[in-house]
Amino acid sequence: MSNSELVHPELAGVEVIDDSGDLSRSEVILKGALAAGAVYGTLMVGPYVRKAFAMTGGNDVDILNFALTLEYLESAFYKEAKTRAKASGELKNLIGMLAADEKEHVNALTATIKQLGGKPVAEPKFDFPYTDTAGFLKLAQTFEDTGVSAYNGAAPAIKSKEVLGAAGSIVQVEARHAAAIRIQNKEEPAPEAFDPTLDEAQVLKAVEPFIA
Repeated sequence: MSNSELVHPELAGVEVIDDSGDLSRSEVILKGALAAGAVYGTLMVGPYVRKAFAMTGGNDVDILNFALTLEYLESAFYKEAKTRAKASGELKNLIGMLAADEKEHVNALTATIKQLGGKPVAEPKFDFPYTDTAGFLKLAQTFEDTGVSAYNGAAPAIKSKEVLGAAGSIVQVEARHAAAIRIQNKEEPAPEAFDPTLDEAQVLKAVEPFIA
Protein backbone atom coordinates (compact mmCIF):
# COMPACT_ATOMS: atom_id res chain seq x y z
CA MET A 1 0.00 0.00 0.00
CA SER A 2 1.50 3.35 -1.04
CA ASN A 3 1.46 6.46 1.14
CA SER A 4 -1.00 8.07 -1.27
CA GLU A 5 -3.57 5.39 -0.33
CA LEU A 6 -3.20 5.89 3.44
CA VAL A 7 -5.74 7.83 5.48
CA HIS A 8 -2.96 9.31 7.64
CA PRO A 9 0.39 8.93 5.84
CA GLU A 10 2.03 11.10 8.50
CA LEU A 11 1.53 8.26 11.02
CA ALA A 12 3.23 5.80 8.69
CA GLY A 13 6.26 8.12 8.74
CA VAL A 14 6.68 8.07 12.53
CA GLU A 15 9.63 5.96 13.61
CA VAL A 16 9.89 4.23 16.99
CA ILE A 17 13.58 3.55 17.62
CA ASP A 18 14.96 1.33 20.38
CA ASP A 19 18.75 1.40 20.55
CA SER A 20 18.76 -2.07 22.12
CA GLY A 21 17.42 -3.48 18.86
CA ASP A 22 14.75 -5.43 20.73
CA LEU A 23 11.36 -3.72 20.78
CA SER A 24 9.31 -4.15 23.94
CA ARG A 25 5.74 -5.42 23.69
CA SER A 26 4.56 -1.86 24.40
CA GLU A 27 6.59 -0.53 21.49
CA VAL A 28 5.28 -3.26 19.16
CA ILE A 29 1.67 -2.45 20.10
CA LEU A 30 2.37 1.26 19.64
CA LYS A 31 3.77 0.60 16.16
CA GLY A 32 0.67 -1.43 15.36
CA ALA A 33 -1.58 1.35 16.67
CA LEU A 34 0.18 3.92 14.50
CA ALA A 35 -0.13 1.57 11.51
CA ALA A 36 -3.85 1.08 12.17
CA GLY A 37 -4.30 4.84 12.25
CA ALA A 38 -2.29 5.27 9.07
CA VAL A 39 -4.27 2.68 7.11
CA TYR A 40 -7.85 3.22 8.28
CA GLY A 41 -7.84 6.34 10.45
CA THR A 42 -7.42 7.05 14.13
CA LEU A 43 -10.78 5.52 15.09
CA MET A 44 -9.33 2.14 14.12
CA VAL A 45 -6.61 2.44 16.78
CA GLY A 46 -8.97 1.54 19.64
CA PRO A 47 -10.15 -1.78 18.14
CA TYR A 48 -6.55 -2.70 17.30
CA VAL A 49 -5.28 -2.00 20.83
CA ARG A 50 -8.21 -3.83 22.42
CA LYS A 51 -7.60 -6.91 20.26
CA ALA A 52 -3.84 -6.78 20.85
CA PHE A 53 -4.27 -6.98 24.62
CA ALA A 54 -6.97 -9.63 24.34
CA MET A 55 -4.63 -11.80 22.27
CA THR A 56 -1.53 -11.31 24.44
CA GLY A 57 -3.25 -11.50 27.83
CA GLY A 58 -1.62 -8.34 29.14
CA ASN A 59 -2.17 -7.41 32.78
CA ASP A 60 -2.67 -3.92 34.23
CA VAL A 61 1.08 -3.23 34.36
CA ASP A 62 1.42 -4.20 30.69
CA ILE A 63 -1.43 -1.85 29.78
CA LEU A 64 0.09 0.97 31.81
CA ASN A 65 3.46 0.40 30.13
CA PHE A 66 1.73 0.71 26.75
CA ALA A 67 0.13 3.96 27.95
CA LEU A 68 3.55 5.11 29.18
CA THR A 69 5.09 4.41 25.76
CA LEU A 70 2.30 6.43 24.14
CA GLU A 71 2.90 9.27 26.59
CA TYR A 72 6.65 9.10 25.90
CA LEU A 73 5.81 9.69 22.24
CA GLU A 74 3.56 12.68 22.93
CA SER A 75 5.91 14.15 25.52
CA ALA A 76 8.87 13.95 23.13
CA PHE A 77 6.77 15.37 20.30
CA TYR A 78 5.71 18.51 22.18
CA LYS A 79 9.07 19.02 23.88
CA GLU A 80 10.75 19.00 20.48
CA ALA A 81 8.01 21.20 18.99
CA LYS A 82 8.82 24.04 21.39
CA THR A 83 11.78 24.85 19.13
CA ARG A 84 11.08 22.89 15.94
CA ALA A 85 7.47 23.88 15.13
CA LYS A 86 8.30 27.59 14.63
CA ALA A 87 5.17 28.53 16.59
CA SER A 88 4.32 31.94 18.01
CA GLY A 89 1.65 33.60 20.12
CA GLU A 90 -1.27 31.42 21.25
CA LEU A 91 0.08 28.28 19.59
CA LYS A 92 3.48 28.67 21.25
CA ASN A 93 1.79 28.92 24.65
CA LEU A 94 -0.40 25.91 23.87
CA ILE A 95 2.63 23.79 22.92
CA GLY A 96 4.28 24.67 26.22
CA MET A 97 1.16 23.65 28.15
CA LEU A 98 0.79 20.37 26.24
CA ALA A 99 4.47 19.53 26.77
CA ALA A 100 4.05 20.08 30.52
CA ASP A 101 0.87 17.96 30.66
CA GLU A 102 2.45 15.06 28.78
CA LYS A 103 5.50 15.13 31.04
CA GLU A 104 3.18 14.93 34.07
CA HIS A 105 1.41 11.97 32.47
CA VAL A 106 4.78 10.22 32.04
CA ASN A 107 5.67 10.85 35.68
CA ALA A 108 2.26 9.68 36.95
CA LEU A 109 2.27 6.47 34.91
CA THR A 110 5.86 5.70 35.91
CA ALA A 111 4.97 6.11 39.59
CA THR A 112 1.83 3.98 39.27
CA ILE A 113 3.68 1.14 37.54
CA LYS A 114 6.27 1.12 40.33
CA GLN A 115 3.53 1.15 43.00
CA LEU A 116 2.06 -1.96 41.36
CA GLY A 117 5.43 -3.69 41.59
CA GLY A 118 6.16 -3.38 37.88
CA LYS A 119 9.10 -2.01 35.93
CA PRO A 120 8.44 1.02 33.72
CA VAL A 121 9.53 0.51 30.12
CA ALA A 122 12.49 2.53 28.89
CA GLU A 123 11.79 5.53 26.70
CA PRO A 124 12.47 4.85 23.01
CA LYS A 125 13.53 7.50 20.53
CA PHE A 126 11.12 8.89 17.96
CA ASP A 127 11.43 10.51 14.56
CA PHE A 128 8.55 12.84 13.65
CA PRO A 129 7.85 13.56 9.95
CA TYR A 130 7.06 17.27 9.67
CA THR A 131 8.93 20.34 8.45
CA ASP A 132 6.80 23.39 9.29
CA THR A 133 4.05 24.71 11.57
CA ALA A 134 1.26 23.37 9.37
CA GLY A 135 2.88 19.93 9.34
CA PHE A 136 3.24 20.03 13.11
CA LEU A 137 -0.45 20.89 13.59
CA LYS A 138 -1.55 18.12 11.25
CA LEU A 139 0.57 15.54 13.07
CA ALA A 140 -0.46 16.90 16.49
CA GLN A 141 -4.15 16.46 15.66
CA THR A 142 -3.53 12.93 14.43
CA PHE A 143 -1.49 12.06 17.53
CA GLU A 144 -4.14 13.40 19.90
CA ASP A 145 -6.93 11.50 18.14
CA THR A 146 -4.73 8.39 18.14
CA GLY A 147 -4.03 8.74 21.86
CA VAL A 148 -7.69 9.07 22.83
CA SER A 149 -8.61 6.08 20.68
CA ALA A 150 -5.76 4.01 22.12
CA TYR A 151 -6.79 4.71 25.72
CA ASN A 152 -10.39 3.83 24.90
CA GLY A 153 -9.24 0.59 23.29
CA ALA A 154 -7.10 -0.46 26.25
CA ALA A 155 -9.60 0.47 28.98
CA PRO A 156 -11.82 -2.67 28.76
CA ALA A 157 -8.79 -4.86 29.55
CA ILE A 158 -7.95 -3.04 32.81
CA LYS A 159 -8.91 -5.10 35.85
CA SER A 160 -8.27 -2.65 38.71
CA LYS A 161 -10.88 0.05 39.27
CA GLU A 162 -8.17 2.35 40.62
CA VAL A 163 -6.03 1.88 37.53
CA LEU A 164 -9.06 2.38 35.28
CA GLY A 165 -9.86 5.60 37.13
CA ALA A 166 -6.27 6.85 36.67
CA ALA A 167 -6.34 6.05 32.94
CA GLY A 168 -9.74 7.72 32.64
CA SER A 169 -8.40 10.92 34.20
CA ILE A 170 -5.64 11.02 31.57
CA VAL A 171 -7.85 10.29 28.56
CA GLN A 172 -10.17 13.17 29.52
CA VAL A 173 -7.23 15.56 29.32
CA GLU A 174 -6.05 14.00 26.05
CA ALA A 175 -9.52 14.64 24.60
CA ARG A 176 -9.24 18.31 25.60
CA HIS A 177 -5.82 18.44 23.97
CA ALA A 178 -7.36 17.04 20.79
CA ALA A 179 -10.07 19.72 20.85
CA ALA A 180 -7.52 22.50 21.40
CA ILE A 181 -5.39 21.35 18.46
CA ARG A 182 -8.47 21.03 16.25
CA ILE A 183 -9.35 24.64 17.01
CA GLN A 184 -5.81 25.65 15.98
CA ASN A 185 -6.46 23.81 12.71
CA LYS A 186 -9.77 25.70 12.34
CA GLU A 187 -11.75 22.47 12.62
CA GLU A 188 -14.70 21.48 14.80
CA PRO A 189 -13.40 20.41 18.26
CA ALA A 190 -15.92 17.55 18.53
CA PRO A 191 -17.31 16.79 15.05
CA GLU A 192 -19.25 13.65 16.12
CA ALA A 193 -21.44 12.91 19.15
CA PHE A 194 -20.22 9.28 19.22
CA ASP A 195 -17.28 7.38 17.77
CA PRO A 196 -18.49 4.61 15.44
CA THR A 197 -17.85 0.93 16.18
CA LEU A 198 -15.33 -0.59 13.78
CA ASP A 199 -14.37 -4.14 12.81
CA GLU A 200 -11.29 -5.57 14.58
CA ALA A 201 -10.50 -8.33 12.08
CA GLN A 202 -10.24 -5.86 9.22
CA VAL A 203 -7.89 -3.68 11.27
CA LEU A 204 -5.57 -6.56 12.13
CA LYS A 205 -5.35 -7.69 8.52
CA ALA A 206 -4.51 -4.18 7.37
CA VAL A 207 -1.87 -3.62 10.06
CA GLU A 208 0.08 -6.87 9.58
CA PRO A 209 2.35 -5.60 6.75
CA PHE A 210 3.49 -2.64 8.87
CA ILE A 211 4.68 -4.62 11.90
CA ALA A 212 8.08 -6.30 11.84
